[in-house]
Amino acid sequence: MSVSDPIADMLTRVRNALMVGKTHVSVPTSKIKLDIARILKDEGYIEDYTVGEETPVALINITLKYYGARRERVPVITHIERVSKPGRRVYRACRDLPRVLSGTGIAIVTTPKGVMTAQQARRERVGGEVLCYVW
Repeated sequence: MSVSDPIADMLTRVRNALMVGKTHVSVPTSKIKLDIARILKDEGYIEDYTVGEETPVALINITLKYYGARRERVPVITHIERVSKPGRRVYRACRDLPRVLSGTGIAIVTTPKGVMTAQQARRERVGGEVLCYVW
């Protein structure tokens, strides 16, 4: 099955898995999805991710992160939102990159130097396409 926006599909799978309390979620792999998973792990929003070696399509297996007691556990990711879409691309210069919830959340940006958070992009003085917000 063909998906018109694979990044939105990944974010939706993660959001849906968090809403029902799953510990793992699998998404089809691509280089940009691996970069997004790496950033989410580096920033502490997910436990870990691994890449499977399935023959038709390799999958990224993401281990979701929760906090609190077993019965009252709450997901670390409370909101995940796609910003730039295939129908409406959102580009920002380095000085206009968003600060999500005054620095509490992150914005993931794809730049000429690779996929990084908006804070890293501001530090390296590069702008790019804003992919999503996470908090």
